[in-house]
Amino acid sequence: MRVLETAATMTLNDEAVWVAGDWHGDVTWLQVALPALRRHSPGIRTILHLGDWWMDTKPVDYWAERAGIDRILVTLGNHEPFNVYGPLMRRYPNQALRVSEVVWLLPRPFSFVVAGRRFLSVGGAASIDEELRVPGRDWWPEERILEEHVAAASELPADVLLTHETPDRTPVKPVQELLGRVPTDVSTRVLQECALSRSRVDRIWNSVHPALLLHGHMHIFGRGCSADGREVISLDRNGRWGNIVRLEITTLASTVIPITPSRGA
Repeated sequence: MRVLETAATMTLNDEAVWVAGDWHGDVTWLQVALPALRRHSPGIRTILHLGDWWMDTKPVDYWAERAGIDRILVTLGNHEPFNVYGPLMRRYPNQALRVSEVVWLLPRPFSFVVAGRRFLSVGGAASIDEELRVPGRDWWPEERILEEHVAAASELPADVLLTHETPDRTPVKPVQELLGRVPTDVSTRVLQECALSRSRVDRIWNSVHPALLLHGHMHIFGRGCSADGREVISLDRNGRWGNIVRLEITTLASTVIPITPSRGA
């Protein structure tokens, strides 16, 4: 994978953007979703992706061109090819990396502006299925959110926080209910890693105090507001309703895009 361009920050003028949850390298979903986005709102040019991306850039570039998408900014998740992404991001620290015609991989953290609104991306999460994966093949420790990421992100102002991981004290009821169901086939160590990951996002969320936080990772759609009025939106995974929302930048209002699920999803 080659780096075609780098950026320390970005300033975009989009009045609305798409925000997408996990895609897991699913080209079939890409072929369904991007044409649907163009039919719904052909003027939107930017997708903000919330991680578990792992997409082949060739079909992404092809379908993005057909859909009129100019850029996809990827907040990395936990299920990513860090054996490929990691060396690139270490070679260009604190830089967003354009790795195809439209795809940008964002560092942790990354601050940018859209139509006057400040966005902050903080990728990473812990894997509940870590013990089912093979280190160096489909799991890497680079997935983790570290204290250094918390410290750097907490110093940056933001109206909108983009994460892969959910905050631990989420106001989103479906996510609360999911977290309340403790799996019996997962070790205490992994459960603690997951709780630590959520707590670190919690600390960033409460330090930055954004009006809106959007995340993926939990494979469930839901909305909720904290006691002080901050909204959190959890996006579902590829192939399911609630994977993509249209976000109006001025008002931060969001609308779920009713894409027909892919076969077998």
